[in-house]
Amino acid sequence: MFNAILLNKNDDGSTNAKLAQLSETDLPADGDVTVRIDYSTVNFKDGLAITGRSPVVRKWPMVPGIDGAGTVIASSHPAWKPGDAFILNGWGVGETHMGCLAQQAKLKGDWLVPLPAGMSARSAMAIGTAGYTAMLCVMALQEQGVAKEAGEVLVTGASGGVGSVAVAILSGLGYRVIASTGKLDEADYLKSLGAAEVIDRAELSAPGKPLQKERWAGVVDSVGSHTLANALAQTRYLGTVAACGLAQGMDLPTSVAPFILRGVKLIGIDSVMAPRPRRIAAWQRLAAELDTGKLEKMTGEIDLAAALHKAQDILAGKVRGRLVVDVNR
Repeated sequence: MFNAILLNKNDDGSTNAKLAQLSETDLPADGDVTVRIDYSTVNFKDGLAITGRSPVVRKWPMVPGIDGAGTVIASSHPAWKPGDAFILNGWGVGETHMGCLAQQAKLKGDWLVPLPAGMSARSAMAIGTAGYTAMLCVMALQEQGVAKEAGEVLVTGASGGVGSVAVAILSGLGYRVIASTGKLDEADYLKSLGAAEVIDRAELSAPGKPLQKERWAGVVDSVGSHTLANALAQTRYLGTVAACGLAQGMDLPTSVAPFILRGVKLIGIDSVMAPRPRRIAAWQRLAAELDTGKLEKMTGEIDLAAALHKAQDILAGKVRGRLVVDVNR
C-alpha cells in the first residue's frame, strides 16, 4: 500500500479530493514502467484538478500530479530498467492517466526522460513543468534570433513558477530582464533572481492600443488576454513573443498590426505533448544553465497532505515561485 492524493467526482459534479491509500492494482494497466516517486510538485493545472475549478480531470478516479521524479521499480519497456532515475512532465498524466502526487505510479516509458547527471530528484521537481516550460520559451526566443544584445526581454507573471525560472535563466544568459508582477512587494525577490527592473502588471493588464511604443526584443508570457495583447503591441520590429499560459484568460484581444507592420512573431509553447528529444534538450540545458542558488530562493517544500490546501493558494496567486512535494512525508 502507498499514499496518494485521490480525486473522485461527487454526485453534484464537484470534486472530492483526499489523502488515500492505494495498492499497485489500483494503478493503470496500460503503464509499462512502475516507479517510486520521490518528489512531485503542485502546478497551476494540479490546482485546477484538485479544486475542480476547471474540467482538467477527464477520467475518474484520478491521482493528480503532472510532474514526478524518482526511480524505476520494474519495467517492460526496453529503455528503462530498475534503478534508473527519471523525470515525468505532462503527457496527460493527472488528467487521463493517474499521476505523481503519490508514492508510486505506473507510467509509459516513452513519456519519461532521464534525470540529468548531477541533478537531484528534488531539484528536478523544484524546476518541474513550470521551469521546463520556461526553458522551452527561452529556447524558442533564441531560435528566433532574440540575442541578449537585441534589447530588453519582458517576463510576465514573473513571481509565479514559469516566470521565476524564466527570469533566472534569461538573466543568467546575460539578458536584461524586465519582470511584470501583480506583487510589487516581491520586487526584491525578483531582483535577486536577476530582474533588472520590476513593473506593475497593471501597466499591461488593461485594454490597450493595437500598436504601442516599441520596447521588448522578446517576451515570455504566461498570462494571456490583454497582457499578451499589450506585450505584442510593445514588441520591437522582428521581435518574438513566446506564449505559454492563460492566468488572465484564454482570449487574445489584439489585431494583426504587430504581425504585419512590425514582423512580430508569436510562438506558442506546449509542454504537455512536446517531443521527447526537445524535452531532453530542455532538461540538459536546465541542468547546465539554471543557477541552483536562484532555484533554491524560489522553492518551498511541503508534504503530500499539504498539497490539498496549497491547490487553492496557487489558483489565488498566493504561491511565490515553486512548490516541491515530498510525497514520502
